[in-house]
Amino acid sequence: MLVTQSEQGMTLVPRSGEAIHVPAHPVRVRDVSGAGDTVAAVLAVALAAGADWEAALRMATAAAAVAVSKKGTATVTSAELRRKILPHAFLAAEEKIIATSGDLDAHLSDWRKQGLRIGFTNGCFDILHPGHVKVLTAARGACDRLVVGLNSDASVKRLKGEGRPVQDERARSEVLAALEAVDLVFIFEEDTPINLITQIKPNVLVKGGDYTRAQVVGHEIVEAHGGEVLLVDILPGFSTTSLVKRAREGQA
Repeated sequence: MLVTQSEQGMTLVPRSGEAIHVPAHPVRVRDVSGAGDTVAAVLAVALAAGADWEAALRMATAAAAVAVSKKGTATVTSAELRRKILPHAFLAAEEKIIATSGDLDAHLSDWRKQGLRIGFTNGCFDILHPGHVKVLTAARGACDRLVVGLNSDASVKRLKGEGRPVQDERARSEVLAALEAVDLVFIFEEDTPINLITQIKPNVLVKGGDYTRAQVVGHEIVEAHGGEVLLVDILPGFSTTSLVKRAREGQA
């Protein structure tokens, strides 16, 4: 059995049967130091964990792509390996929920280096309904990566009154993160996302069509940096407030 590695990927040539070739991941190479050691280590771990040769080769190739994208001899975390292997839409919901501004900045920096168009929208999303889905889908269609700002529980209570939110911020963020259209969810404590928009400086800011451009919080920040504001027509008949009211009144 022979395993070869090159810029084109990795090939396994067994003593019997067909060869297995796994193509390399396209990546901007910064330093190849330790790439071979990374491949050997991940192959060993994957095979020891019971993976077949093809799966182990794919994991090792992905790990090498992560390693060479860093400066110097670098380690590869399980989260980095997971992100490299899995299509973005299939990442676990918790990996899309960002806890700190520093983590958000790291994602934004990486996306900008790739030349990706960043979008932003926000809301309480207390009970997700088709109107929300339409806005989120349209927002994702206008960008390469979509960040959703989610009002914290305290913020929702101040905006919507006692008895809201119906679902806590963790539940609401997990539902949003499970959507393919959503790339990141960030919970903010303020009543408006102005600070978050200032930090992100999105290429496109998206809100429902029940707002005017002048009413959209942060529009001046986005437009000052050459971005655009996109208003999406809302679906009539869908409102979280009305849904909550009907449920509490016992209506169908």
